[in-house]
Amino acid sequence: MKNLLSKHPVKVCWFLFSILIAVHAFEAIVLRMDESVFGENFINKLFGILVIWLVLRMLQWKWSDIGLGRDGIVKGICSGIALAASVFLVAYGVEFLILKRGGASVRFDFFTMGFSLTGVTAIHRGIAYILMCVFFNVINVIMEECGFRGLFTGLLKTERSARFSILFQAFLFGIWHVVTPLHNFIDGDLDIGGFLGLSVGYIILAGIMGIKWGLLHQMTGSLYMGMADHFFNNCIATNLLHVTTESGTDEMMIVRVLIAQCLSFGIVVWIWRRRKQKA
Repeated sequence: MKNLLSKHPVKVCWFLFSILIAVHAFEAIVLRMDESVFGENFINKLFGILVIWLVLRMLQWKWSDIGLGRDGIVKGICSGIALAASVFLVAYGVEFLILKRGGASVRFDFFTMGFSLTGVTAIHRGIAYILMCVFFNVINVIMEECGFRGLFTGLLKTERSARFSILFQAFLFGIWHVVTPLHNFIDGDLDIGGFLGLSVGYIILAGIMGIKWGLLHQMTGSLYMGMADHFFNNCIATNLLHVTTESGTDEMMIVRVLIAQCLSFGIVVWIWRRRKQKA
């Protein structure tokens, strides 16, 4: 089994990815856990962590072999938070100024949104909901970083170049996010044109983020910096820290995320190229 996994890494990655995304789609479209009291699709993430653990045992790898060692935890997390906080500071500032120039009354707010008994998205400010949001985002980051940047990259590097490994896992990571527009398409919220357009957009944006986190993994030798940056993007900048006006909440979230991710991607690529030139 170990030889099979290591000798055909691309096929193995496709096989594992097919299983993971099937469970992901089933939960999002059929079980709809994000519309439950939990407000999050988390079963597929727990399942993914279990799959990663099983494959590591088959390969006789340790968690440290994919970037979860004991060294550099604090440094990696602090560096990731610093990167994310700095680019989102710029992104929030741009968003704030655009809305302000448009005559809106803008303010920041801190809350999480989830399912209510009426079936309508509700705003939750209680500490229990905040902690639950943080917990689910931690699970999400562990599964996605250990899976895409850790396991998939590790498998691919046994046969392919580091460049191919980073790009391939980023491509899979982009496809992973197509489940969201597929969900909306099935529900009738998107027509076929909107579905295709949004899917391409998700693949490109998530792919760029996947390349960035893959480069961080390669440069640092661990997953911690990418995990911290990933967590800040998902939990803080998307789920908890909101920009509200009299007409709505997070109306320019896509602009905020695009600015932050393109800026951080540029920073990481610049650092990577400088290190490569000095090597």
